[in-house]
Amino acid sequence: MKIVPVETKKQLKQFVNFWFELYKECPYSCPPLLFDEYNTLRQDKNPAFEFSEAKYLMALDDSGKVVGRIAGIINHRANNYWKTKRLRFGWFDFIDDLNVSKALLDAIVEWGKSKGMDNINGPVGFTDMDKEGLLIDNFDKPTLMAAAYNYPYYEKHYLAYGLTKEIDWFERHLIVPDAIPERLTRIAAIVKERSNLRVVPVKSAKEVKKLVGYKFFDLVDECYRNLYNYSPLTQRQIVAYSNMYFPILNYDFSTLVLNDKNELVAVGVTMPNLTNVLREINGKLFPFGWFKLLRALKSKHYDEVDMLLIAVKPEYQGKGVNALLFDHQLPNFFKYGVKYGNVTNVLETNDKCAANWEFFELAYKKTHRAYSKLVNS
Repeated sequence: MKIVPVETKKQLKQFVNFWFELYKECPYSCPPLLFDEYNTLRQDKNPAFEFSEAKYLMALDDSGKVVGRIAGIINHRANNYWKTKRLRFGWFDFIDDLNVSKALLDAIVEWGKSKGMDNINGPVGFTDMDKEGLLIDNFDKPTLMAAAYNYPYYEKHYLAYGLTKEIDWFERHLIVPDAIPERLTRIAAIVKERSNLRVVPVKSAKEVKKLVGYKFFDLVDECYRNLYNYSPLTQRQIVAYSNMYFPILNYDFSTLVLNDKNELVAVGVTMPNLTNVLREINGKLFPFGWFKLLRALKSKHYDEVDMLLIAVKPEYQGKGVNALLFDHQLPNFFKYGVKYGNVTNVLETNDKCAANWEFFELAYKKTHRAYSKLVNS
Protein backbone atom coordinates (compact mmCIF):
# COMPACT_ATOMS: atom_id res chain seq x y z
CA MET A 1 0.00 0.00 0.00
CA LYS A 2 1.15 3.53 -0.72
CA ILE A 3 -0.30 6.99 -0.11
CA VAL A 4 -0.35 9.31 -3.12
CA PRO A 5 -1.41 12.97 -3.43
CA VAL A 6 -4.11 13.99 -5.88
CA GLU A 7 -2.37 16.25 -8.39
CA THR A 8 -4.03 15.65 -11.78
CA LYS A 9 -7.57 15.66 -13.18
CA LYS A 10 -7.30 11.89 -13.66
CA GLN A 11 -6.40 11.41 -10.01
CA LEU A 12 -9.23 13.70 -8.89
CA LYS A 13 -11.60 11.54 -10.91
CA GLN A 14 -10.24 8.46 -9.12
CA PHE A 15 -10.64 10.25 -5.80
CA VAL A 16 -14.31 11.08 -6.48
CA ASN A 17 -15.18 7.73 -8.08
CA PHE A 18 -13.84 5.72 -5.14
CA TRP A 19 -16.98 6.55 -3.14
CA PHE A 20 -19.19 5.22 -5.93
CA GLU A 21 -17.18 2.01 -6.12
CA LEU A 22 -17.19 1.49 -2.35
CA TYR A 23 -20.96 2.04 -2.01
CA LYS A 24 -22.23 0.58 -5.28
CA GLU A 25 -23.91 -2.34 -3.49
CA CYS A 26 -25.24 -0.29 -0.57
CA PRO A 27 -29.03 0.27 -0.66
CA TYR A 28 -28.99 2.95 2.05
CA SER A 29 -26.48 5.52 0.76
CA CYS A 30 -27.45 8.57 -1.30
CA PRO A 31 -24.99 9.33 -4.13
CA PRO A 32 -23.80 12.91 -4.48
CA LEU A 33 -24.01 14.65 -7.84
CA LEU A 34 -20.69 14.25 -9.62
CA PHE A 35 -20.57 17.84 -10.86
CA ASP A 36 -21.23 19.06 -7.31
CA GLU A 37 -18.36 16.94 -5.94
CA TYR A 38 -15.94 18.29 -8.53
CA ASN A 39 -17.07 21.89 -8.02
CA THR A 40 -16.54 21.54 -4.26
CA LEU A 41 -13.11 19.97 -4.55
CA ARG A 42 -11.72 22.18 -7.32
CA GLN A 43 -9.87 25.33 -6.31
CA ASP A 44 -11.11 27.20 -9.37
CA LYS A 45 -14.78 26.43 -8.59
CA ASN A 46 -15.28 26.50 -4.82
CA PRO A 47 -15.39 30.02 -3.31
CA ALA A 48 -14.22 28.56 0.03
CA PHE A 49 -10.71 28.40 -1.46
CA GLU A 50 -10.66 32.18 -1.10
CA PHE A 51 -9.72 31.51 2.53
CA SER A 52 -8.92 27.77 2.60
CA GLU A 53 -6.26 25.37 1.43
CA ALA A 54 -6.66 21.64 0.95
CA LYS A 55 -4.77 18.45 0.23
CA TYR A 56 -6.31 15.23 -1.13
CA LEU A 57 -4.70 11.84 -0.63
CA MET A 58 -5.49 8.32 -1.85
CA ALA A 59 -4.34 4.93 -0.57
CA LEU A 60 -3.44 2.46 -3.33
CA ASP A 61 -2.92 -1.29 -2.92
CA ASP A 62 -0.15 -3.30 -4.62
CA SER A 63 -2.15 -3.46 -7.87
CA GLY A 64 -2.71 0.31 -7.94
CA LYS A 65 -6.37 0.03 -6.93
CA VAL A 66 -7.75 2.82 -4.72
CA VAL A 67 -8.61 1.46 -1.26
CA GLY A 68 -9.09 4.73 0.62
CA ARG A 69 -9.16 8.52 0.35
CA ILE A 70 -9.07 11.61 2.57
CA ALA A 71 -9.24 15.39 2.20
CA GLY A 72 -7.36 17.64 4.58
CA ILE A 73 -8.70 21.20 4.80
CA ILE A 74 -7.43 24.28 6.58
CA ASN A 75 -10.17 26.90 6.76
CA HIS A 76 -8.22 29.98 7.83
CA ARG A 77 -11.34 32.11 8.11
CA ALA A 78 -12.96 29.69 10.59
CA ASN A 79 -9.68 29.23 12.46
CA ASN A 80 -9.31 32.99 12.87
CA TYR A 81 -12.94 33.33 13.94
CA TRP A 82 -12.73 30.54 16.55
CA LYS A 83 -9.05 31.24 17.42
CA THR A 84 -7.92 27.69 16.70
CA LYS A 85 -5.27 25.90 14.64
CA ARG A 86 -7.59 23.24 13.34
CA LEU A 87 -7.07 20.80 10.50
CA ARG A 88 -10.40 19.59 9.13
CA PHE A 89 -10.71 16.23 7.41
CA GLY A 90 -13.50 14.99 5.18
CA TRP A 91 -14.17 12.81 2.15
CA PHE A 92 -12.65 10.12 4.37
CA ASP A 93 -13.61 6.70 3.01
CA PHE A 94 -11.78 3.40 3.14
CA ILE A 95 -12.07 -0.37 3.02
CA ASP A 96 -12.30 -2.16 6.36
CA ASP A 97 -8.56 -2.25 6.99
CA LEU A 98 -7.14 -0.34 9.94
CA ASN A 99 -3.79 0.01 8.19
CA VAL A 100 -5.44 1.97 5.38
CA SER A 101 -7.35 4.43 7.58
CA LYS A 102 -4.32 4.97 9.86
CA ALA A 103 -1.96 5.61 6.96
CA LEU A 104 -4.32 8.19 5.47
CA LEU A 105 -4.83 9.97 8.78
CA ASP A 106 -1.11 9.90 9.57
CA ALA A 107 -0.27 11.45 6.20
CA ILE A 108 -2.89 14.18 6.39
CA VAL A 109 -1.92 14.99 10.00
CA GLU A 110 1.71 15.40 8.93
CA TRP A 111 0.60 17.84 6.25
CA GLY A 112 -1.48 19.76 8.78
CA LYS A 113 1.38 19.90 11.27
CA SER A 114 3.66 21.27 8.55
CA LYS A 115 1.13 24.11 8.25
CA GLY A 116 1.15 24.80 12.00
CA MET A 117 -2.07 22.99 12.92
CA ASP A 118 -2.32 21.38 16.36
CA ASN A 119 -5.63 19.47 16.25
CA ILE A 120 -7.69 17.52 13.74
CA ASN A 121 -11.47 17.54 13.41
CA GLY A 122 -13.91 15.65 11.23
CA PRO A 123 -15.56 14.43 9.26
CA VAL A 124 -16.49 17.93 8.10
CA GLY A 125 -16.10 19.89 4.90
CA PHE A 126 -14.80 23.28 3.87
CA THR A 127 -17.87 24.95 5.44
CA ASP A 128 -21.24 24.06 6.92
CA MET A 129 -22.65 23.88 3.39
CA ASP A 130 -20.84 20.54 3.02
CA LYS A 131 -21.92 17.27 4.60
CA GLU A 132 -20.58 16.72 8.09
CA GLY A 133 -20.57 14.10 10.80
CA LEU A 134 -20.03 10.33 10.97
CA LEU A 135 -23.19 8.23 11.03
CA ILE A 136 -23.09 6.16 14.22
CA ASP A 137 -26.48 4.40 14.28
CA ASN A 138 -29.46 3.21 12.22
CA PHE A 139 -27.35 2.14 9.25
CA ASP A 140 -30.26 0.17 7.79
CA LYS A 141 -32.33 3.26 6.97
CA PRO A 142 -31.98 5.31 3.75
CA THR A 143 -29.92 8.45 4.15
CA LEU A 144 -31.04 11.93 3.12
CA MET A 145 -29.51 14.00 0.34
CA ALA A 146 -28.21 16.55 2.86
CA ALA A 147 -26.65 13.92 5.13
CA ALA A 148 -23.65 11.63 4.82
CA TYR A 149 -23.83 7.85 4.95
CA ASN A 150 -21.04 5.50 5.98
CA TYR A 151 -20.67 1.83 6.79
CA PRO A 152 -20.83 0.75 10.47
CA TYR A 153 -17.15 -0.23 10.52
CA TYR A 154 -16.00 3.38 10.14
CA GLU A 155 -16.46 4.18 13.82
CA LYS A 156 -13.97 1.56 15.03
CA HIS A 157 -11.35 3.13 12.73
CA TYR A 158 -11.95 6.55 14.28
CA LEU A 159 -11.70 5.18 17.80
CA ALA A 160 -8.61 3.12 16.99
CA TYR A 161 -6.86 6.30 15.91
CA GLY A 162 -7.71 8.00 19.21
CA LEU A 163 -10.36 10.33 17.82
CA THR A 164 -13.00 11.22 20.40
CA LYS A 165 -16.46 12.71 20.22
CA GLU A 166 -16.73 16.47 19.96
CA ILE A 167 -20.43 16.98 19.13
CA ASP A 168 -23.48 15.26 17.64
CA TRP A 169 -26.09 16.26 15.09
CA PHE A 170 -29.53 14.69 15.31
CA GLU A 171 -31.91 13.78 12.53
CA ARG A 172 -35.64 13.62 13.25
CA HIS A 173 -38.70 12.32 11.39
CA LEU A 174 -41.70 14.65 11.54
CA ILE A 175 -45.25 13.41 11.04
CA VAL A 176 -47.33 15.98 9.15
CA PRO A 177 -50.66 16.54 10.98
CA ASP A 178 -54.01 16.24 9.22
CA ALA A 179 -54.74 19.92 9.88
CA ILE A 180 -52.86 22.99 11.03
CA PRO A 181 -52.72 22.86 14.84
CA GLU A 182 -55.07 25.47 16.28
CA ARG A 183 -52.40 26.64 18.74
CA LEU A 184 -49.96 27.23 15.87
CA THR A 185 -52.49 29.39 13.97
CA ARG A 186 -53.30 31.36 17.11
CA ILE A 187 -49.64 32.06 17.91
CA ALA A 188 -48.92 33.03 14.29
CA ALA A 189 -51.73 35.61 14.36
CA ILE A 190 -50.52 37.08 17.67
CA VAL A 191 -46.91 37.29 16.48
CA LYS A 192 -47.91 39.01 13.23
CA GLU A 193 -49.83 41.70 15.08
CA ARG A 194 -47.50 42.16 18.03
CA SER A 195 -44.26 42.37 16.01
CA ASN A 196 -45.68 43.91 12.82
CA LEU A 197 -44.54 40.98 10.69
CA ARG A 198 -45.85 39.60 7.43
CA VAL A 199 -45.21 36.54 5.29
CA VAL A 200 -44.38 37.53 1.71
CA PRO A 201 -45.24 34.88 -0.91
CA VAL A 202 -42.67 34.53 -3.69
CA LYS A 203 -42.79 32.26 -6.73
CA SER A 204 -39.36 32.50 -8.33
CA ALA A 205 -35.68 33.15 -7.80
CA LYS A 206 -36.13 36.46 -9.61
CA GLU A 207 -38.72 37.58 -7.05
CA VAL A 208 -36.49 36.59 -4.13
CA LYS A 209 -33.53 38.51 -5.51
CA LYS A 210 -35.73 41.54 -6.17
CA LEU A 211 -37.30 41.45 -2.70
CA VAL A 212 -34.38 40.62 -0.42
CA GLY A 213 -31.39 40.00 -2.70
CA TYR A 214 -28.40 38.55 -0.91
CA LYS A 215 -29.87 39.44 2.48
CA PHE A 216 -31.25 35.87 2.47
CA PHE A 217 -27.78 34.47 3.15
CA ASP A 218 -26.79 37.48 5.25
CA LEU A 219 -29.55 36.40 7.63
CA VAL A 220 -28.41 32.77 7.57
CA ASP A 221 -24.88 33.92 8.35
CA GLU A 222 -26.06 36.12 11.24
CA CYS A 223 -28.15 33.33 12.77
CA TYR A 224 -25.66 30.49 12.44
CA ARG A 225 -22.31 32.12 13.08
CA ASN A 226 -22.20 31.20 16.78
CA LEU A 227 -22.92 27.53 16.17
CA TYR A 228 -20.29 24.81 16.26
CA ASN A 229 -17.45 25.14 13.74
CA TYR A 230 -19.29 27.73 11.67
CA SER A 231 -17.34 29.49 8.94
CA PRO A 232 -18.68 33.03 8.37
CA LEU A 233 -19.71 33.55 4.74
CA THR A 234 -17.86 35.84 2.37
CA GLN A 235 -19.66 37.92 -0.25
CA ARG A 236 -18.34 35.60 -2.97
CA GLN A 237 -19.85 32.60 -1.19
CA ILE A 238 -23.17 34.39 -0.71
CA VAL A 239 -23.37 35.20 -4.41
CA ALA A 240 -22.39 31.65 -5.39
CA TYR A 241 -24.89 29.98 -3.06
CA SER A 242 -27.67 32.36 -4.16
CA ASN A 243 -27.04 31.53 -7.80
CA MET A 244 -26.85 27.83 -7.01
CA TYR A 245 -29.89 27.35 -4.76
CA PHE A 246 -32.46 30.03 -5.62
CA PRO A 247 -33.29 28.58 -9.09
CA ILE A 248 -34.00 25.06 -7.79
CA LEU A 249 -36.20 25.90 -4.80
CA ASN A 250 -39.91 25.11 -4.80
CA TYR A 251 -41.28 28.39 -3.49
CA ASP A 252 -44.44 26.78 -2.14
CA PHE A 253 -42.03 25.39 0.47
CA SER A 254 -39.97 28.54 0.99
CA THR A 255 -41.06 31.26 3.40
CA LEU A 256 -39.85 34.84 3.84
CA VAL A 257 -40.94 36.94 6.83
CA LEU A 258 -40.46 40.72 6.77
CA ASN A 259 -41.09 43.42 9.37
CA ASP A 260 -42.75 46.81 8.90
CA LYS A 261 -39.42 48.26 7.73
CA ASN A 262 -39.21 45.64 4.97
CA GLU A 263 -36.27 44.00 6.73
CA LEU A 264 -35.88 40.24 6.39
CA VAL A 265 -36.63 38.70 9.77
CA ALA A 266 -36.92 34.96 9.09
CA VAL A 267 -36.60 32.35 6.34
CA GLY A 268 -37.68 28.74 6.15
CA VAL A 269 -36.61 26.40 3.36
CA THR A 270 -38.04 22.95 2.68
CA MET A 271 -37.24 20.79 -0.33
CA PRO A 272 -38.73 17.61 -1.76
CA ASN A 273 -36.90 14.50 -0.64
CA LEU A 274 -34.76 13.55 -3.65
CA THR A 275 -33.03 10.48 -2.24
CA ASN A 276 -34.72 8.00 -4.59
CA VAL A 277 -34.03 9.94 -7.78
CA LEU A 278 -30.42 10.65 -6.75
CA ARG A 279 -29.94 6.94 -6.17
CA GLU A 280 -31.49 6.23 -9.56
CA ILE A 281 -29.22 8.59 -11.52
CA ASN A 282 -26.17 7.64 -9.39
CA GLY A 283 -24.50 11.03 -9.57
CA LYS A 284 -24.80 11.48 -13.33
CA LEU A 285 -26.79 14.33 -14.86
CA PHE A 286 -26.16 13.16 -18.43
CA PRO A 287 -27.61 11.91 -20.62
CA PHE A 288 -30.96 11.66 -18.79
CA GLY A 289 -30.22 12.34 -15.12
CA TRP A 290 -30.94 16.08 -15.39
CA PHE A 291 -34.42 15.33 -16.75
CA LYS A 292 -35.23 12.90 -13.95
CA LEU A 293 -33.97 15.35 -11.34
CA LEU A 294 -35.91 18.26 -12.85
CA ARG A 295 -39.06 16.15 -13.02
CA ALA A 296 -38.69 15.27 -9.33
CA LEU A 297 -38.17 18.94 -8.40
CA LYS A 298 -41.25 20.02 -10.38
CA SER A 299 -43.54 17.21 -9.19
CA LYS A 300 -46.94 18.11 -7.73
CA HIS A 301 -46.92 15.28 -5.18
CA TYR A 302 -44.37 14.37 -2.52
CA ASP A 303 -44.76 11.86 0.27
CA GLU A 304 -41.71 13.22 2.04
CA VAL A 305 -39.83 16.52 2.27
CA ASP A 306 -36.55 17.61 3.84
CA MET A 307 -36.84 20.63 6.15
CA LEU A 308 -33.41 22.05 5.48
CA LEU A 309 -33.24 25.49 6.99
CA ILE A 310 -34.86 27.81 9.51
CA ALA A 311 -33.21 31.12 10.32
CA VAL A 312 -34.74 33.77 12.57
CA LYS A 313 -33.02 37.09 13.26
CA PRO A 314 -31.54 36.94 16.79
CA GLU A 315 -33.67 39.74 18.23
CA TYR A 316 -36.83 37.93 17.09
CA GLN A 317 -35.87 34.51 18.41
CA GLY A 318 -38.04 33.08 21.17
CA LYS A 319 -41.03 35.20 20.08
CA GLY A 320 -42.94 32.57 18.12
CA VAL A 321 -41.80 33.63 14.65
CA ASN A 322 -41.35 29.96 13.72
CA ALA A 323 -45.14 29.64 13.91
CA LEU A 324 -45.40 31.99 10.90
CA LEU A 325 -43.12 29.74 8.87
CA PHE A 326 -45.17 26.62 9.53
CA ASP A 327 -48.50 28.39 9.22
CA HIS A 328 -47.44 29.36 5.70
CA GLN A 329 -45.96 26.03 4.62
CA LEU A 330 -48.39 23.50 6.09
CA PRO A 331 -51.26 24.29 3.66
CA ASN A 332 -48.85 23.50 0.82
CA PHE A 333 -47.84 20.28 2.55
CA PHE A 334 -51.51 19.30 2.40
CA LYS A 335 -51.75 20.44 -1.23
CA TYR A 336 -48.80 18.26 -2.28
CA GLY A 337 -49.83 15.28 -0.16
CA VAL A 338 -46.79 15.45 2.11
CA LYS A 339 -46.97 12.92 4.94
CA TYR A 340 -43.53 13.21 6.50
CA GLY A 341 -40.81 15.80 6.99
CA ASN A 342 -37.16 15.13 7.71
CA VAL A 343 -35.42 17.48 10.12
CA THR A 344 -31.71 17.35 9.42
CA ASN A 345 -28.45 18.39 11.11
CA VAL A 346 -29.75 19.70 14.43
CA LEU A 347 -26.86 20.20 16.84
CA GLU A 348 -27.34 18.60 20.23
CA THR A 349 -26.50 21.97 21.82
CA ASN A 350 -28.93 23.99 19.68
CA ASP A 351 -31.92 24.25 22.02
CA LYS A 352 -33.42 27.13 20.03
CA CYS A 353 -33.64 24.96 16.92
CA ALA A 354 -35.21 22.11 18.87
CA ALA A 355 -37.95 24.53 19.98
CA ASN A 356 -38.97 25.01 16.33
CA TRP A 357 -40.67 21.64 16.29
CA GLU A 358 -42.86 22.04 19.38
CA PHE A 359 -46.04 21.88 17.28
CA PHE A 360 -45.31 18.45 15.78
CA GLU A 361 -44.89 14.80 16.60
CA LEU A 362 -41.24 13.85 16.08
CA ALA A 363 -39.52 10.48 15.97
CA TYR A 364 -35.79 9.90 16.39
CA LYS A 365 -34.02 8.89 13.19
CA LYS A 366 -30.21 9.12 13.17
CA THR A 367 -27.14 10.64 14.81
CA HIS A 368 -24.03 11.99 13.10
CA ARG A 369 -20.91 12.73 15.14
CA ALA A 370 -17.87 14.98 14.76
CA TYR A 371 -14.58 13.84 16.27
CA SER A 372 -11.35 15.56 17.18
CA LYS A 373 -7.85 14.85 18.46
CA LEU A 374 -4.93 16.98 19.56
CA VAL A 375 -1.71 16.46 17.59
CA ASN A 376 1.80 17.71 18.31
CA SER A 377 2.55 20.77 16.22
